[in-house]
Amino acid sequence: MENRNNIESSWQRLINEAEAFAKEEQILGSFLYETILSHSSLQEALSFHLANKLSSNTLRGMKVREIAQECYASNPDIVLACVCDLNAILERDAAVDSLIVPFLYFKGFHAIQAYRISHWLWQKDRKVLALHFQGIISELFGLDIHPAAKIGCGLMVDHGTSVVIGETAVVDDDVSMLHEVTLGGTGKSHGDRHPKVRKGVLIGAGAKILGNIEIGEGAKVGAGSVVLNDVPPHSTVVGVPAKVVGDPSCQFPSREMNHMLPEYEI
Repeated sequence: MENRNNIESSWQRLINEAEAFAKEEQILGSFLYETILSHSSLQEALSFHLANKLSSNTLRGMKVREIAQECYASNPDIVLACVCDLNAILERDAAVDSLIVPFLYFKGFHAIQAYRISHWLWQKDRKVLALHFQGIISELFGLDIHPAAKIGCGLMVDHGTSVVIGETAVVDDDVSMLHEVTLGGTGKSHGDRHPKVRKGVLIGAGAKILGNIEIGEGAKVGAGSVVLNDVPPHSTVVGVPAKVVGDPSCQFPSREMNHMLPEYEI
């Protein structure tokens, strides 16, 4: 019941914000009506919005929307994950004071929601279609996320450009990462070969985390770092190759979004 209430309260907030935006900028009234106000639920609006973005000559928007609606109907937790992602952006991004802005405009958010559909397809053994979605997501949003990767909820991908998440990567709940982050392999090896990022981790812009290594809960990876070994929980690493330089100033750096090194943390 609590999960359902979270979805409904977020949906009502989106409606209220859409109505306010439509009054403030009337030229966007039709867009806001078609995208949000004409729908009866968050999942309906999300499927419509994603379908408009992901449609192509080879996969029409109506078919994309049908796939999304089937996904949400069979696994309501995916809708809840969307709500968690939206609220994570609202809580962590200093430039955001509404749910509607990331819902409508943030490509990092869009790419993650589209990935969730591709991951559902992968789990249904519809791997060809899942990979087709991956290709569209990569071309459209500039993020390359393998549909087999496992990603939790409350994820914030800020800006999103050039983010790469490999096939066997795992990203737990409440993780934040910026643009140009790579969770990749180290070569041509097969099997389990990508990073495991635990709860509450903050990954700075341009960080490259390579191999089947673990970034411990509540750790912080500095911008531009190259991480080749396990990172202990609740530690800060930086450099090429990355080394431990201290501890974050809080339990879950992903929520605080403080990218400074320990000696400069406020």
